[in-house]
Amino acid sequence: MLLGVPLNELTWLALTIVVGGVITGILAGLFGIGGGSVIVPVLYEVFGTLGVPDSVRMQLCVGTSIAIIVPTTLRSYYAHKAKGMVLDGVVRVWALPAIAGVAVGAGLASFAPGALFKIAFAIIAALISAKLLFARESWRLGEDLPKGPSMGAYGFVIGLFSSLIGVSGGSTSNLILTLYGKSIHNAVATSAGVGVPITIAGTLGYALAGLPHQNLMPPLSIGFVSLIGLLLMAPVSSLVAPIGAQIAHRLSHRTLEIAFGLFLLLVAVRFVASLF
Repeated sequence: MLLGVPLNELTWLALTIVVGGVITGILAGLFGIGGGSVIVPVLYEVFGTLGVPDSVRMQLCVGTSIAIIVPTTLRSYYAHKAKGMVLDGVVRVWALPAIAGVAVGAGLASFAPGALFKIAFAIIAALISAKLLFARESWRLGEDLPKGPSMGAYGFVIGLFSSLIGVSGGSTSNLILTLYGKSIHNAVATSAGVGVPITIAGTLGYALAGLPHQNLMPPLSIGFVSLIGLLLMAPVSSLVAPIGAQIAHRLSHRTLEIAFGLFLLLVAVRFVASLF
């Protein structure tokens, strides 16, 4: 027994998280996402075996996911930046509004039911998937990104959605950037950059939001952030993130769009099924 959990269960827990970490890192580099779409469902099952109450289980998954993908997002960002594909101006404009959105989402985590996060996950993933799979090149919200308050509002929405579904913001920012005429490669790279402040702020926000529920958390947790999950998965996912980035730059525009769209569709179906 370790921390009240049989060693055989901890062994399978560790193996599951390591495998999830490998997949997470590759997806982070490939699609410019933090991998939360993989981490959250994996952790959902893991924390279920540890007896985490349903009232806080999804929030713990989301908070831990955001913490895990901090180093992954950083490595993914630097890998893409080395290729010269990051739109640094967009990252600067979106950073502060995105942090504000993360703060709102983390605040909701302290009292909103877990079903809210599942529904948000499924809706956002399905919408983005539909755009990537069926949209035409002619589909545009504009020929270039807007200026002023509208641009800031996009940053806020990216941060809010990220904190509700446990991702770095890549899915939402990819959608916005491509609808304003940016290439999928620029969108993926820039999304990784925006994910850096989002994941750092999200980790702090979820740790604080979960403190009132600390008595319901598993051992070695700070609020809605499990240090066990963080320490096991983060190093693995961070290590393999550059591999995904290298693959992304070898794929064609349309191939990358289709792959990303199919991935998000599977994520949406997974979370809809978990509601029943």
